[in-house]
Amino acid sequence: MADVERLLEPILALHERLRDAVVEACTRQGSELLAAVASDTGGGGGGDTIYAIDRVGEDTLVEGLAELAREEPLCVVAEGLPGDVLVLPQGARERDCRWRLLVDPIDGTRGLMYQKRSAWILTGIAPNRGAETRLRDIVLAVQTEIPLVKQHLSDQLWALRGRGMEARRCNRLSGARERLTLQPSRADTIAHGFATVVRFFPGARDTLAAIDDEVVQALVQPTPGRAACFEDQYASTGGELYELMAGHDRLIADLRPLVQSVRATQGLPPGLCCHPYDLCTALIAEESGVVLRDPSGAPVDAPFDVAADVAWVGYANERLRTRVEPMLQDALRRRGLLR
Repeated sequence: MADVERLLEPILALHERLRDAVVEACTRQGSELLAAVASDTGGGGGGDTIYAIDRVGEDTLVEGLAELAREEPLCVVAEGLPGDVLVLPQGARERDCRWRLLVDPIDGTRGLMYQKRSAWILTGIAPNRGAETRLRDIVLAVQTEIPLVKQHLSDQLWALRGRGMEARRCNRLSGARERLTLQPSRADTIAHGFATVVRFFPGARDTLAAIDDEVVQALVQPTPGRAACFEDQYASTGGELYELMAGHDRLIADLRPLVQSVRATQGLPPGLCCHPYDLCTALIAEESGVVLRDPSGAPVDAPFDVAADVAWVGYANERLRTRVEPMLQDALRRRGLLR
């Protein structure tokens, strides 16, 4: 663990450098310019649309990692790179790398480029096992908030496997950093709290909403004129994990891969889903006490790549999972969405 620990401070510093570069770009350029499509790697291959603001993040990331790789070679996996894999420094071989990095330079691009909500820089580091490397192999993870231009505070979280989560709050104006304590909710009910079934994009929203309603009605006694619970459609997986870690949200279920068949029956192409790089900081959430599972109840895992579709459910604590998971699984089975 000591070997990977030496990468922590350089990665924290790189995240701050990347954060500042993106905030500066947002300050200098208008939303419409930053929202211009730079490339589209979708095409049914699991990729995402790359916007102009993403290029700012990618360029800063590669430049910073190239400097870090002068000490020893690194294998970087990230969307937008040639072949989605880059070995640094130039000329090094993948098999010479001890560490494999899975990175999302800007998670939550759409909200940030229109200055609606913070985005996040995500990095997970695992021992390099080549194509066999998986999310569960990650031993160090860092995520850093990219705040809105009008926001001077930015949170930064990290974890080494088995050592718990650490966090700090950075003041972009003064440069001050203060230790930050985050605590997932201890509530064993979703009543009066935030519980979300993800449905960011058009297509199969009716199915996802019906699952949401069914689970809530099974768990919370409806009261006339009162809200049973609330939802928050935060279009950033890293941001969603933060909300769970901070105690803001109690339940988040991203079931998008399960409803691809529903989209097909509606005559729609496969929809955009969560990918492994979106979950590369899941270690931080787990070290904080958040419980992450796939819809079947198994620990969340996926290939160390940019293409796989990943369904996941985040519970603020184990007691809440015990109550919610059976109801959620029943709702999925009734619709033929869970084996």
